[in-house]
Parts: sequence; structure tokens; C-alpha cells
Amino acid sequence: MRKYFSIILFLFFVFATKAQTQFAQKLSDAALSLTKDRVTYDPAYFTIKYPNGDVPADKGVCTDVIIRAYRKLGIDLQKEVHEDMKKNFSKYPKNWGLRKPDTNIDHRRVPNLRVFFAKFGQSKSIETNASLYTPGDIVTWLLPGNLTHIGIVVNKKSADGKRYLIVHNIGGGQVIEDCLFRFSITGHYQYSK
Repeated sequence: MRKYFSIILFLFFVFATKAQTQFAQKLSDAALSLTKDRVTYDPAYFTIKYPNGDVPADKGVCTDVIIRAYRKLGIDLQKEVHEDMKKNFSKYPKNWGLRKPDTNIDHRRVPNLRVFFAKFGQSKSIETNASLYTPGDIVTWLLPGNLTHIGIVVNKKSADGKRYLIVHNIGGGQVIEDCLFRFSITGHYQYSK
């Protein structure tokens, strides 16, 4: 009986790993597809519908890259983050003086996404070892001036072939860049639903 249980457990692990790898590849592809859209960096507060709300298609910030890539795979982070914040508001940062969740902006804030991904995804090492970062991973950074940032690791390699590239929006629109270790990494996650 124990032998069969071990076999079943092994097969489950293989299936789960394959499913995660397929999801990660789809997320990488979704992020890459976003680089074809012309987007102006715009951190303004927008009133958007809920659920499945988005800022105007030609505007966005770093978090909108993440939101739009996941939405292409049928995952609405606006709804997912809001639902958890309603239940667990005290677990999320209070950097903005809010007393309750706000469906227009909460999912568009890097610190909130960090809490969400750590809670519902897999937190991974933040070492500066390129082999630890794989397509579909989410990475957060701290930029100069204590600004937070987020991007997606994609299945394209740097010119020297040593690390995967990042799709993000740091001010120049939704672009692909070799910037994994350019800033101080504060978080590294894998999230699928």
C-alpha cells in the first residue's frame, strides 16, 4: 500500500510541476505580447469598473504589466487582491492612509501585490543567482528614492545568455529589458491559480 501511495504522490508531483511550467510559459508569453502595445507611463488614480477593471489601454505603470499579463490568462488580480483585502485588511500595508479596500487602486500597488503573492503563491529566493529566476516568475525591486517596482521574468535571454529578461514598465512603457539585477530585489514569487 505504501508503495502505491508513493507512486501516486510522485505522479501528482510530476503533473503539478508540468502544469506550473505550462502556466509559467503562458504568463511569459502574455507579458511579451504586452510589449507590442504602446503605453504611456501614467501613475494617476483612475476610477475603474470592478471586477475586470483596467486603466485606459494606452496608460499604465509597472503593476499594470502584471495585472494585464495575468488577465490574459483569465486571472483578475483586481478581484483576487480586493477579495483578500476585504477579509484581511490588517495584513496589508497602510502606506496610503486607507481605512478600507479600494477596488480602483489596491491591486495597482507593489506592496499589496507582494503581500498577496507571498500569501497565495510561492516565495522564492532573492539571491543574485540568475539560475533561480525562471520565466513566469514575478520580481519586485526597491529603486533609488525608496520607490517600489515589479516585473515578470520572460523566456528571452540576455545578450550574453546568462539570465532571463524582464517585461516591466519603469517609465518607458511596457518593455523587455535586461534589468534583473539592476536594482535591489525585495521579492521573488511564482503565482498561478
